[in-house]
Parts: sequence; structure tokens; C-alpha cells
Amino acid sequence: MRQPNPTRRQILSAAIALGGAAATTAALGGTAAADPPSRVQLADRAADRIVRSIRRPRIPRCSFSITRFGALPGGAADTTATNTAAIAAAVKAANRRGGGVVTVPAGEWATGPIHLLSRVELHLEAGSTLLFSTDPAAYLPTVFSRWQGIELMNYSPLIYAFEQHDIAVTGSGVLDGQASAANWWAWKAQGDLDFAVFEATVNAGLPVAQRDGTLYHFRPTFVEPYRCERVLIEGVTFRNSPLWHLHPTLSQDVTVRGVTIASTGPNTDGIDPESCDGVLIDGANINVGDDCIAIKSGRNTDGRRLNIPSQNIVVQNTTFANGHGGITIGSEMTGGVRDVYARDLTMTSTGLQSGHRLKTNSVRGGFIENSNVYRVDVSAIGGPLLLIDYNYGEGNTGTYPPTVTDISLSDWTVAAATQGWNIQGYATDPVGTVRLSDITVATALTKANVATNVTDLELANVVIDGVTT
Repeated sequence: MRQPNPTRRQILSAAIALGGAAATTAALGGTAAADPPSRVQLADRAADRIVRSIRRPRIPRCSFSITRFGALPGGAADTTATNTAAIAAAVKAANRRGGGVVTVPAGEWATGPIHLLSRVELHLEAGSTLLFSTDPAAYLPTVFSRWQGIELMNYSPLIYAFEQHDIAVTGSGVLDGQASAANWWAWKAQGDLDFAVFEATVNAGLPVAQRDGTLYHFRPTFVEPYRCERVLIEGVTFRNSPLWHLHPTLSQDVTVRGVTIASTGPNTDGIDPESCDGVLIDGANINVGDDCIAIKSGRNTDGRRLNIPSQNIVVQNTTFANGHGGITIGSEMTGGVRDVYARDLTMTSTGLQSGHRLKTNSVRGGFIENSNVYRVDVSAIGGPLLLIDYNYGEGNTGTYPPTVTDISLSDWTVAAATQGWNIQGYATDPVGTVRLSDITVATALTKANVATNVTDLELANVVIDGVTT
């Protein structure tokens, strides 16, 4: 009988196991063995294996300029329908030819939603700006989406792909969602109120096809590849999304490289991979109104229905300014999150409320295992370096205690922070192993460190204001 192909996680786990076996053999061989690798070296090796395993899209270089299909420059709102149709025609033409690059020339171009198809790249040339409509009607009919961890039919994301492969958004231009308090962001308060009503229908068993997000003031995300393979987002600038900016969902082999993301609006997370396997975020600059990067895997009852984790995720060479958390996991993490490696990071603002933020509760459940954040340079941060919060959102009101363990922070150089760590588990469900090593904070903290209900907190060479903790 033919054996099934191994999964990415099985391959990576086997590689790690083989490496450990080799080290053991050397140690028992009777000859002098090299010093064992440090924890950071082991993390680098695992991260490098993940990076090598991520496949980039393969897209033919045949060019399809949107002007060939009738797109009109100038950015005037009355050209939105024309340009939306022109871009859609260019995407379809490229797809029919076996793939190609849809190019946006210099200038301003008003548009509605863009739906990518397999083997198609949307490329913004230097000096180009796509101005997305703020009219909700432009994003109908609804599409299959996931809103704060729950599947539904909702307004189309501004750029969307469903069950496609080999897709890309590249270039040096700007994608402007044009969201503001005068349009999409004004929906936040009502959407928050509507969510409880919506989730009650989900918990009662309403099928996904009947979950209509347009009834609940649910804002669309900016870029959402849904159940896609081999995705590339590179070089461009995103600003002012209605909700989260980049939201790859249930996708594999996702690369985000060299992007800039800027917004001050509510819930405007930077990059939120959800239930994804194999993600590289490299060289991003993020300054947003919520979490900079938030790794997710579904929420509550609907998250348990799918039960698909996010795993094998590498973040590197990335700069964080304002945001609720730099490297965040949760709170939609019901399907679990494992094997996260974030390295060579820069944090620059007291507007960043925490460095590594893990948020969950006993309604979410799920697990966070093997998260590593290391070689981090912090000029300023407005909260703790590490925040593990079991009382986020609904708090301890459910019957699904989360598992959080093997959390490591190493090689942090910090000019100023308000707090080193704030770790709070449950008495009946403590946080597992947390390791902080080779961390230097140059100045005194303004808040005492907190470690409540933690099974194993390991501190090694942690120096705060000249004092080793």
C-alpha cells in the first residue's frame, strides 16, 4: 500500500530529531565533541529550515497593463466602476493565458475589490497608487471569509483570492484603503455590539453559507488569500485598511517581504496569518492601530470545528513602531499555534504596548507551543517585553483551558521599557515553561514584573538597570 506523503511538520521534526541524534553520537564516540549548540543557534537552524521549505509562486512574466483593458487614471471616484472592471478583465486575461503580471502604471487609480486568480501577479509600478472605494456596496456580492476567527459570508476583502495558487502582489506603489472615521472605522462600535449576536447564531449551528456579515457591521480586511498556496506580497505600501491589513487564511507557503504598513485606525492589525502553514515575514515596517503581527487559528466554537493550527512561521528583519503588540499570538488561537521564530527585530516606540504578546482565555482554548523571539533591539517600548494574558476578552468563563508553554525570549537589548514581563495564568491552568535569557534593560522599570501561576519561569543573565535578576 502506498504510504501518504509526510507533512511539512513531519519533515521538519525529523530533521530536528536527526540533528539531535548526530550530536548524541558525537558525544558518545570517544573523541572530543564540539560544544553543544546554544538555544539561539538551534532556533536559527529550525527557522532556516522553515524558510528553505517555503515555496514562492511561479508566475510567467507576460505583462497585462490595466490601461489595455480601459482603466482610467486620475483617482476620481466616478472611474471606480470602470477601473474595477478593467483590472478584473486583465486578471482574467492573464489567467487564461496561463499566467502573467497585471501592471498598474504610475498615477492614481480608483478601484473596487480586486480578485486574483492562479498564476497572476498584481504589480504596482513606481509612482502608482490604488485608491480603494469606501462604498460598502462596491464589495458585494459577499465572499467566503473569516471574521475575527469565524467563517462567514462577508464583504469582499479589498484584494481577495479563494482557493488559488501562485499569486502575488508586488512592486513599489501604494495601496490605500482610504478608511477613516468618516467611513469604515465608524463601524467599530456597532460591530463590537453586533458580534455577540452573530456568535450566538454560530454557536447554535447556523451554516457558514447562511452567516451574513453584512448584517453586523463587519468591516472587510485588506488582503485575504483564502485556502491558497504559494503567495507572495512584496515591496508595496499598505495604508488605512478598514480592518486587518494582510490576512492570509488557511493558506500554505506565504511570503511577505519588504512591505510597509501604516494606519492609525481601530483593529488595523498589520499582518495576521491565520491557520497557515509555512509563513515568512521578512523586512517589514509596521506602524498600526492594533497588533503589528498577530498569529491566529480560529475562534471558540467555530475554531474547534475547523481545528487547524498556524505553524512553521518565521518573522525576521522587521521594524515595529506603534501597535498593541509586536509579535502577538491570539486571541483567536483556538486551533493552536506552534513553531514560531521571530528574530532580528527592531522596536522603536513607546506607542508599542508590548513586545511579545500572547492573549487567550478559557473560552478560546487551544495551545501556544514553541514560540521564540530573539535578537531584538528595543530603543523604546511602552509596556512589557513579554505579556502572557489568560484573561483577555471573556476571561476565565469557559471550559477550554489553554495550553501555553515553551516560550523563549533571548538576546534582547533594551534602552527603555516600563516592565520586563507580565505573565498571568490560571491557578488551575498555569502557564508552562517560559525562558528569558541574555536580556539587558538599560534603565529602571516603572512597573514591577509579574509572574502569577507559572509552572517554570527560567531567568538567565537578565540584567535590569545594572542588576541581575
